[in-house]
Amino acid sequence: MKAINRIIERARTSQRRIVLCEAEDPRMLEAAQRATREGIARIVLVGPSAHIRAAAAEQNIELSGMELVDPAVSPLAESFSEELFALRSKKGMTLDEAKQEILKPLCFANLMVRLGHADGSVAGSVHTTADVVRTAIQIIGIHPSFKLVSSFFLMMLCEPFHTLKGGLIFSDCGLVVDPDAGELAQIAMAAADSAQSLLMEAPRVAMLSFSTSGSARHAAVDKVVEATRLVRAQRPHLAIDGDVQLDAALVSEIAMRKIEHSQVQGHANVLIFPSLEAGNIGYKLAERIGDAKAIGPLLQGLKKPANDLSRGCSADDIYFVIAVTAVQAQTAEAPLDTQTTPLAS
Repeated sequence: MKAINRIIERARTSQRRIVLCEAEDPRMLEAAQRATREGIARIVLVGPSAHIRAAAAEQNIELSGMELVDPAVSPLAESFSEELFALRSKKGMTLDEAKQEILKPLCFANLMVRLGHADGSVAGSVHTTADVVRTAIQIIGIHPSFKLVSSFFLMMLCEPFHTLKGGLIFSDCGLVVDPDAGELAQIAMAAADSAQSLLMEAPRVAMLSFSTSGSARHAAVDKVVEATRLVRAQRPHLAIDGDVQLDAALVSEIAMRKIEHSQVQGHANVLIFPSLEAGNIGYKLAERIGDAKAIGPLLQGLKKPANDLSRGCSADDIYFVIAVTAVQAQTAEAPLDTQTTPLAS
C-alpha cells in the first residue's frame, strides 16, 4: 500500500476535528467535502457563515456533515478574547485588540486548537506561510520537547519507474534558513518523530552533507557532525548516520563502502538537510525531475498540529494535508516511543 494511502486509512480509524479557516476558497471547500465524504476527518469551517454558504453554493459543494463556526457570533468569542489577551498582553495587546483579533478566522481557528475545540488546523491557501507559522507559534505554542518549530515535506515515491519506493521525510525545506548544530539536531529529532507517525515505520535518519564520515573538512561539515552527536546523546537508540552524502544515505552498496558501522545502512527514510537552501533545492529536484509527490510544507515541533499550504496548492494537496494533520492529532494523544527504533530489514 502506498504511504499516503496508509495515512488516509489511519485517519479514518479515529476521526479528528480539523479546522479550516480559509473556507471561502473553492479548493478548500472541495477538499473539505472530499474529506467529509471519505471519512478522514470531521471538518470545521471557520469564517462568516453567509459567505461560506454562498461560496459553497457557487461551487455546488455540499456542506452537510461539516460544522460552520462564525467568529462574529460564536459563543466562544468572549472566552477566546480573554485567552488571547492573557497570551499576548505582555506583548502590549489590550483586551479590546484581542476582541478584534479573534474575529480573524486564522486566529480563531488556532484558538480552537489550543483550547481543545479542534484537534488540528490547516491553512495557507490564502494566508502567507509567515502568517500561518507566526499565528501557530503564538497561539498553539512550541512543544516542550523542542526549542523551535521546523518544517518537512512528505515525499512520495510510488510510481512504477521509481527504483526507491515508499515515503521519505525531507527536513527542513521551508522554515529554518541556516540552523546551527543545536537547531539542526532539533530538526532531526522532530523529523524522526514525523517519520514514525506518518510513515509508520522506524525512523532511519541521514544527516546530509557533502562529506561522508569526514571525507571533507569544512565548518559546514563540522556542524553536521556536531548535530549528529547531539542527537545520539539525546536519543541513543535512534538509527542515524552523519555526516553522510546522499548516495550513501540511500544506496546500501555505497553505504557499505563508505560508512564503517553504519546504523542506517543506506536505507534512510529521513533526510536532514544542512540548510534551507539545500533542503528547498533538494525537494524541488525530487519533485520536478524525480516526479516524487511532495506533500507540505508540514510543521513539526508544535504542541498540537497546525499545517501550512502553498498558495498554489490544489484541492488534492489540501485533502492530503488534512489526512496528515488528522494522523498527527492522533499521535499527539498517544506519544511516540522514539527510543525504540530498530533498523528495518
